[in-house]
Amino acid sequence: MWDAAAMATDLAPAVSGAVSDRSRYDRATAHLDAPFAIVDLAAFDANAADLVRRAGGKPVRVASKSVRCRALLERVLATEGFAGIMSFTLAESIWLARQGFTDVLLAYPSADRAGFGELTDDPKLAGAITVLLDDPAQLDLIDSSRGGPETVRVCLELDTSLELFGGRVRFGARRSPLRTPEALGAFAELVQNRPGFEVVGLMAYEGHIAGVGDRVAGRPLRSQLVRMMQTRARAELAERRAAVVQRLRQVAELEFVNGGGTGSVESTVAESAVTEVAAGSGLYQPRLFDNYASFRGRPAALFAQPVVRRPGVGVVTVLGGGYPASGPAGGDRSPVPYLPEGLRYDPQEGAGEVQTPLLGAAADDLLIGDRVWFRHAKAGELCERFAELHLVEGDRVVETVPTYRGEGRTFL
Repeated sequence: MWDAAAMATDLAPAVSGAVSDRSRYDRATAHLDAPFAIVDLAAFDANAADLVRRAGGKPVRVASKSVRCRALLERVLATEGFAGIMSFTLAESIWLARQGFTDVLLAYPSADRAGFGELTDDPKLAGAITVLLDDPAQLDLIDSSRGGPETVRVCLELDTSLELFGGRVRFGARRSPLRTPEALGAFAELVQNRPGFEVVGLMAYEGHIAGVGDRVAGRPLRSQLVRMMQTRARAELAERRAAVVQRLRQVAELEFVNGGGTGSVESTVAESAVTEVAAGSGLYQPRLFDNYASFRGRPAALFAQPVVRRPGVGVVTVLGGGYPASGPAGGDRSPVPYLPEGLRYDPQEGAGEVQTPLLGAAADDLLIGDRVWFRHAKAGELCERFAELHLVEGDRVVETVPTYRGEGRTFL
């Protein structure tokens, strides 16, 4: 296990100004034919160290959906300050537990009957995996799927959204139906009194704070409104979350209270009721996470597309590149041309399925076969497009590791 703060200090002189060094990436991957994806290990490690610093001594649980590479999950969990995985499907949770990960929190409800049958029939899996519940019907589904007598570790979810004007205005994702201390307490008692289940934790993901940038370039008014909303949301949630935790501790011995995300680490860990924070996107630093005033990560995950055409002055065409991110459709969900600087999409075409024209003066310096480096809008979704990640140190590829897809695992 390495010391994150020391590593950040040691790396700073070596990587300062080098994360966006196109020539370094080109040299490191000269033997590869694009398209391919890389992770800059210096940037990845520095981002991990910064998350630990921001967490102020509370453990960081890594969100696997934002990484989707087993080797990099192992790397970050070897970092002092990180502990445990936040997974996104039951099948993934079982697979990770069978690979030796011993603390896996499934952060979304599941209807995987076969998976629950496997979980309840295996003491190792039942001890390593905690599942998320927020509805009595989920208890019924698990019981009807049981393959054995093992006790299911349960995490309850608190809906964190900010509701104003009697609920007519809402900020936040539509997640759990449980919002109040009374509702959480009643459900916790129901779970605790049901044979084969044990409440061990609470999760409360404030996506409207952690996942919404408050410093969007060119949109100062929107950014100001977001900051105002988030200030109010943080205060409301801190009070409500503390009351929920107090009520739940009357019912169960909570092992953890999880909250936050990359964009809200500092404010989340400031709450005494929270025992750990979740983060993952900040390790890769995708483009959507450039829009925060509280931190600045280093782009670590990139993909390269080859120039295959030169249609005219100020235009090149690269192969593929149309990798949109999930969420509401819009320009901010497209990858962004990153290196060389000064390239932009043709507004009539955007990022294409099999070819992408790019405009700008920088296009005239690109030859057939040259690479254009892109950043994805989100983090782990990039790994659904590539079977491998080439890990770069300095100007060398030091290892090539499979993504989930490369290991034949496509969980969603």
